[in-house]
Amino acid sequence: MSGIFAPLALFKNPAVSPLFISRLVSSAGVGFGQLALAWGVMDLGYGPAALAVVMACKAAPAILMIATGIAGDRLRRHYVLVAAELLATVAWLGLGACFLTGIASLPLVCGLAVLSGVATAMFLPTIRGIVADLLTETSRPAGNALINQTESIGLLIGLATSGVVVSAVGAGWAASARGVLCAVSALLLSRLTTGRQDRGSEMLGDLRAGWFQFAAHRWVWTMALQFTALIVAVACFTDVIGPMFMKHGHGGARAWGIVAACEAFGALAGALVGARLRTSKPVLVATALPASAAIPMILMWGGVPWTVIGLAIFVPGICQAAYYVLWTTALQDHFARAVLVRVNSWSIVGSYLLTPFVLVAVGPLIEKIGSQNAAFITGLLVLAATGVALLSVRSVVTAGWTAAGPRQTEPMPS
Repeated sequence: MSGIFAPLALFKNPAVSPLFISRLVSSAGVGFGQLALAWGVMDLGYGPAALAVVMACKAAPAILMIATGIAGDRLRRHYVLVAAELLATVAWLGLGACFLTGIASLPLVCGLAVLSGVATAMFLPTIRGIVADLLTETSRPAGNALINQTESIGLLIGLATSGVVVSAVGAGWAASARGVLCAVSALLLSRLTTGRQDRGSEMLGDLRAGWFQFAAHRWVWTMALQFTALIVAVACFTDVIGPMFMKHGHGGARAWGIVAACEAFGALAGALVGARLRTSKPVLVATALPASAAIPMILMWGGVPWTVIGLAIFVPGICQAAYYVLWTTALQDHFARAVLVRVNSWSIVGSYLLTPFVLVAVGPLIEKIGSQNAAFITGLLVLAATGVALLSVRSVVTAGWTAAGPRQTEPMPS
């Protein structure tokens, strides 16, 4: 198999194929959950402020990414992923029960949202490191691209279907579907085999070592700061601003599901391109790509029809997938496997730690200025963060990954 579809050949490898199938299944669940949580909370009678609090509770456990990063570097990584999926199963089946009964209290919904957030905090850093365990250095770009492809296909299926499910039978069934799909993903991940990491040092020493590696490379922490601003803006847009805009006369749950599915479809195309993307300055290219996220935000501020937003959001979908391949491959190529998950944790913890506070603030802000003006503010944040990051990274990057210094390569485990 050649060309942009070359990564699909990895499905023939039984040692790694369960990982990609699980990402397809679990990402479909994420698509169901994305709409189910927002519309489930609103159907319980809560407004923007309460919705923002629930979303903040879901994001708050991000601080645990530092601890889970250590776990991902000390334990067998597929064990950590299985545990995360099982925890998510419990959380989403609980949320499904809440929405189906229609009488759940806000504290209960918030508690289950926290449980879901803990699962995310366990999963995200480790999934970025496990490819380095399963594939050789030359195969990692294809592996990262295939993860993004399967996630995009799953998310596309989940979002497109969940809009219909939420509209037809309610958010409770969509939330329950995510719980079931997480359980299936856990079963698939249990079939993987990853090596046990070195446990020679203390956990505090592990934490310091991860921070030292992260802070010692300007291109890493600069892009991490940019990623923080991007995630905060996108979380506000997708979790609160977009649903509120759609619910009040702009298409409802079904329309928002289609819009989100368009982004996932763009991400699928972007992953296909990202696997074959070759550039002399990939760090610089990766830094510029997130600016595209501002496009649908600015369009929503302009009050365009939801169909236009859906078409426009295809572009940041492409850019997001290409960014993931470039960024993840850079980290895997540069950092030793023994410290990789901790570096990943430090690179993303700031965004998920800050998000809950911003989400709590954005609810009352929407009530004051409206969802369209709030969308404009998030778009400006994305553009400003990208501009500053480009200025910083450009002064560091000369060509390729050479700006990161010598690679810390190591042989694959036998």
